Amino acid sequence: MSIQKINFKNSEGHLLAARLELPDNQKTVSYALFAHCFTCSKNLSAVRAISRALTSQGIAVLRFDFTGLGESEGDFEDTNFSSNVGDLIAGANYLEEHYRAPELLIGHSLGGAAVVFAARELESVRALVTIGAPSHPQHVRHLITSGEDEIREHGRAEVAIGGRPFYIRSQFLDDLETQKMSDVLKNLRKALLVVHSPQDDTVGIENAREIYNQAFHPKSFLSIDGADHLLSRKEDATYVGMVISGWASRYIQQPEKSQLTTGNQVVVSIGNEGFTTEMKVGKHKLLADEPEEVGGDDFGPSPYGYVTAGLGACTAMTLRMYADRKKWPLEGVTVHLDHGKDYCGDCEDPESAGKRIDHFVRYIELKGELSEEQQQKLLEIADKCPVHKTLHQTVQIKTYLK
Repeated sequence: MSIQKINFKNSEGHLLAARLELPDNQKTVSYALFAHCFTCSKNLSAVRAISRALTSQGIAVLRFDFTGLGESEGDFEDTNFSSNVGDLIAGANYLEEHYRAPELLIGHSLGGAAVVFAARELESVRALVTIGAPSHPQHVRHLITSGEDEIREHGRAEVAIGGRPFYIRSQFLDDLETQKMSDVLKNLRKALLVVHSPQDDTVGIENAREIYNQAFHPKSFLSIDGADHLLSRKEDATYVGMVISGWASRYIQQPEKSQLTTGNQVVVSIGNEGFTTEMKVGKHKLLADEPEEVGGDDFGPSPYGYVTAGLGACTAMTLRMYADRKKWPLEGVTVHLDHGKDYCGDCEDPESAGKRIDHFVRYIELKGELSEEQQQKLLEIADKCPVHKTLHQTVQIKTYLK
């Protein structure tokens, strides 16, 4: 995934800060637009995790900060629900002008309500997803109850939302009163996926029921049991992203079987957010990462995990091929491996004593009616697998700038 920092203007001329996440080393098959939750930003961890899942399937994602939030220009107190919808349409227009019009809209919380209204105005959109969305935009008023009287009396008031202070004007409340999502849903003929947690204590699950009932087919519902409103657990956000990418494939252009565009056997790419790394090995797409305890997101095995797994896979395949050639009754092979660094006091080279070297410990389970002689021969053959030999040989690595 490659990330481009961009800016686009909304209808008021304010520059909105955005990130366009593009799939690496494969054709972009479609574009999606992401609307974050009320007073949140494009950099919310759930937004990033869902975007990453989509780009791994060839879908580019534009995520941005609404007017007056994050890095975008403008004053939040001058905005309202209608202006949020306008910002979404401005983002869609930017994509259409510079890349391709979006076919997929995704909205989180109040952003979910906004994408429903925006989808009505965007002919290119074929599918939309709401995540923890209210069935009425007016639902957001419960977040500002403490300041509503002051807003009505003085025209504006400072309220605390999510622990942060924001000024809200009376026009914000007035605008909410005019928005009727049910009318939009009843006339919206686009595929809809409603995502909600039964434990959402910010926007109750009954909102998902109302959205689903008011919409026409094709429509789907995904319950993310145990998740909170913000999808703060990485595993929840990643799961939602993978389901969205699979669901959307029914309604947007299907990805072609991607081939490497560089002529190399393996292509590896990392962005500027965390250690999550996308890899293409031939036509296969994989993720590598680091564990959470060392600052990673644990979205995939570590680099050494892949090396260890490669040794295990090569061992199993080599034993399978040898037994097949000999027509031995080998029914299955399970290889258990551990990797670590240890002092090499037992090395044959005295000068190496006291140094730490890589150690792979390999335990092999053989299934089948094998004689003791056959088992010992297979144990010997395990040491002859190609990856085992490579790890024992001197390896040359040449590095160039591309």
